Amino acid sequence: MRSALIQVIQQVAQEQILPRYQKVRHDRKADGSLFTEADLATQEALAGILPTLVDCPLLGEEMSSAAQQKLWQEHDTLWCVDPIDGTSNFVQGIPYFAVSVALLRRGKPVLGAVYDPLARDMFVAEAGQGAWMNDLPLSAPRTPASLAQTMAAVDLKRLPPRLSRALACHPPYASQRNFGACTLEWCHVAAGRFGVSLHGGQKLWDYAAGALILEEAGGVYASLEGTPFWSGDPWTRSVVAACHPALFTQWQDWLHRFFTAPETPRTT
Repeated sequence: MRSALIQVIQQVAQEQILPRYQKVRHDRKADGSLFTEADLATQEALAGILPTLVDCPLLGEEMSSAAQQKLWQEHDTLWCVDPIDGTSNFVQGIPYFAVSVALLRRGKPVLGAVYDPLARDMFVAEAGQGAWMNDLPLSAPRTPASLAQTMAAVDLKRLPPRLSRALACHPPYASQRNFGACTLEWCHVAAGRFGVSLHGGQKLWDYAAGALILEEAGGVYASLEGTPFWSGDPWTRSVVAACHPALFTQWQDWLHRFFTAPETPRTT
């Protein structure tokens, strides 16, 4: 199943995304976010192929909110797709975007893949089986760097103002980045490229595949508010994550000073 999913995503990216990179017109959705012909074509292509792997409906970012919610409520098994995460980067020619696909059963991912078609980095995981990047196993570092030495992926604009100010003025980590594609940030934490990450509000297709990849790689994640991560509203979910449980504890302890205590995290 993993191999078949990888082949499908690579094929669709090669046929629908890369030929349109830096060449496609764009428009804005009602919420102000960008979308392009490439987003729609990629989602349609995946919708036509993925049910041949597992016969279930596809829930995609480019569907209407009403259609998404109907699928979520009516089906125990779903494909969840972000056809191009980082559309703003894609439109501007910034080489940081990805395709994300997850197979969900009863609201949780059992198979997930995130593909960066420019770097040709394929991240994939299967529940209980592990995680891989380009066929190499991903695993948490044996001895992680301290929080003060690590690089963080942090999206400041969706965080409570008090926390954003603290991170901007007195960051607890060595350096910070935000490249605008959170599906890839999950994977780069899983690969140890980022030590920790923080995001104030991701949607289902933003975290469905990445959370499984990080978990299967031995990383740790939780919600910022302290609510169970896989319950409640799937459309706006905060994320606190780290590549190693010990590093997560340091990150969580620091955040606790400026926000309510996060939940006990999921670990492998």
